[in-house]
Amino acid sequence: MPGNSQRRGAVRKSGKGATVGSGGQRRRGLEGKGPTPKAADREYHPAHKRARAVAKRSGGLGGSGATAGRGPARRSKASSEMVYGRNSVVEALRADVPVATMYIATRIDTDDRVREALKLATERGLAILETPRGELDRLTDGGVHQGMALQVPPYDYAHPNDLVDPEMPGIPLVVALDGITDPRNLGAIVRSVAAFGGHGVVVPERRSVGMTASAWKTSAGAAARIPVARASNLTRALEEFKKAGFFILGLDMDGDVELPDLALASEPLVIVTGSEGKGLSRLVRETCDQIVSIPMSSAVESLNAGLATGVTLYEIARQRRG
Repeated sequence: MPGNSQRRGAVRKSGKGATVGSGGQRRRGLEGKGPTPKAADREYHPAHKRARAVAKRSGGLGGSGATAGRGPARRSKASSEMVYGRNSVVEALRADVPVATMYIATRIDTDDRVREALKLATERGLAILETPRGELDRLTDGGVHQGMALQVPPYDYAHPNDLVDPEMPGIPLVVALDGITDPRNLGAIVRSVAAFGGHGVVVPERRSVGMTASAWKTSAGAAARIPVARASNLTRALEEFKKAGFFILGLDMDGDVELPDLALASEPLVIVTGSEGKGLSRLVRETCDQIVSIPMSSAVESLNAGLATGVTLYEIARQRRG
């Protein structure tokens, strides 16, 4: 019908000029805008707030806690750590833990710990901010800060490939941790690696301890000299070490060889320490060239991860010197 054709092809006029038909505007308005983001990824959704609260609670160990970023865009970045409480602050400063800022409450009641903390912070040239108690409550997520807190910057992790360096002095010796979650064990292992001529430590990104202030303190300053690398996949990192000429030795109670009979001490080595409860994971164990055990009295069930690693590193150093 001519009348209908004319209506469909008619030019509609508006104040913005002439357009033909709707220009597809209604069709575009009905088009989808992609999948709906997960509830936990939506900043104002209760699920997102619950996830942030869980992250904050899981980050704290003893007198320290980790702050959580807002939303998934910041979650991949390392976050600063807050160390709070007078004893914890003084111990961290004594141990030369890296500090970005020191916070002290307005009109704080001073004692020997406060005076020592201020003295140490001033000697190191740290930024000292006088802060209302309400702001300290927020920064420490309601922790018992006693009017003092330190902001510890994120640790600058190395890459596992950085530990494959032909310019390193001596025979290469690296320790990898499989499922270790106690920061004091990590700090003790870093200290042992430094003491016995090791070159670095590798930790996985997931289900593993990181270089927190507690780990730094336990290392007694060794963390300033020994690099800690973070691997996205520990098994693949170990395979890369093997390609570079390293032998992979796993520590376990049921070993192929007892420590004094170790014949690979003079070779480039990666020593893999598993968790005390579960030991080495299956894939990591299968990647090892040899499983080594430490002979002990039957009255003792096992050594903790830090001690077992220290004993092993000592024996390797002894054989290399001999």
